Amino acid sequence: MHTLFADSFAALGRLDNITLVMVFHPQYLESFLKTQHYLLQMDGPLPLHYRHYIGIMAAARHQCSYLVNLHVNDFLHVGGDPKWLNGLENAPQKLQNLGELNKVLAHRPWLITKEHIEGLLKAEEHSWSLAELVHAVVLLTHYHSLASFTFGCGISPEIHCDGGHTFRPPSVSNYCFCDITNGNHSVDEMQVNSAGNVSKIHQVQRDTSPQNLYIQQVSDSFFEVEALMEKMRQLQECRDEEEASQEEMASRFEIEKRESMFVFSSDDEEATPARDVSRHFEDTSYGYKDFSRHGMHVPTFRVQDYCWEDHGYSLVNRLYPDVGQLIDEKFHIAYNLTYNTMAMHKDVDTSMLRRAIWNYIHCMFGIRYDDYDYGEINQLLDRSFKVYIKTVVCTPEKVTKRMYDSFWRQFKHSEKVHVNLLLIEARMQAELLYALRAITRYMT
Repeated sequence: MHTLFADSFAALGRLDNITLVMVFHPQYLESFLKTQHYLLQMDGPLPLHYRHYIGIMAAARHQCSYLVNLHVNDFLHVGGDPKWLNGLENAPQKLQNLGELNKVLAHRPWLITKEHIEGLLKAEEHSWSLAELVHAVVLLTHYHSLASFTFGCGISPEIHCDGGHTFRPPSVSNYCFCDITNGNHSVDEMQVNSAGNVSKIHQVQRDTSPQNLYIQQVSDSFFEVEALMEKMRQLQECRDEEEASQEEMASRFEIEKRESMFVFSSDDEEATPARDVSRHFEDTSYGYKDFSRHGMHVPTFRVQDYCWEDHGYSLVNRLYPDVGQLIDEKFHIAYNLTYNTMAMHKDVDTSMLRRAIWNYIHCMFGIRYDDYDYGEINQLLDRSFKVYIKTVVCTPEKVTKRMYDSFWRQFKHSEKVHVNLLLIEARMQAELLYALRAITRYMT
């Protein structure tokens, strides 16, 4: 951990809150920092100030002022023109032209076509080269996803920034701050015995005092974990006994895709972007919700026809050497990362649950795996979890602490951060698949 912090500080000149949260998972953080450092600071097709400006454009699409402000400072530090920060219309036409791709990629990537690519590559004196465009696409997808992580984990600005504050210990006796950050509860309130049952140390009276309500919530959330474990066991048994037909699997995918379009929080409201963020992009009303709620169809993207491993990876590596390898490593670490734990349980195979989360995100984007039974998703992911996933991935600026608290209530904070790593990498891969497929179609 110390080495990672030192490397991060040496590369960025700061130790930001994103790093402090991601360090729950050092293996992933190391890959993330290495990839981000390469994208922003190492040799590549785009000049340094363009890279930070594209980061600003991407983060602004989700009103992520935290990331916008970080990269405003970096943009100026590498010699960027301050006038560009007055609004996208003040940036070079070449960057303005990227605005449409940024918009569609962030909110409705399935609409990206080779015409979008052609428009950028054949804009006369404002044209992008293929290598520049691939670099830009990777940056856009990286910062769209990082905005999801920032909102999904409730990351606040550093103390020296506007709106920044330090951690505040909770005003509850018998808590240690290290317990809070690790998602543990006070031993005076609850313990788990060797049989795996929750036992109360204090006798619970039949009243509605805050303490007893808290213990009831702990008990409820404990049984949620047990129910999820049981569903995983049952699904594994069903897998071993029989396999659904291809027609049934395709039908289940379409049902899940259609249902996912209408998963929204009850307090979902329009948010008006602040001027200091919205000036970095155009068409502020454009978003995911408008599309899904009008019942329009998201086409199916079959991974068997175009996938990251066989197509996207090689295209990125060919046009932007070494980046494909770095991104691929990051995808694999996030997808395969496990400590074989679930809340208070150890020695648990979580691969089924991790795959359900990853594939649900891709399903929302219309991406289908022919060998996956999408009926498992409804068994493993309850509505509150789906609302959280959908909000973090599609409209992260609307994530609330209530959403974060309402799913997997017995799980540690580190496990919820782990979930967010799955969400952002699955999102990034989905965006990349659509963009790279369009580039491939243009090239062929």
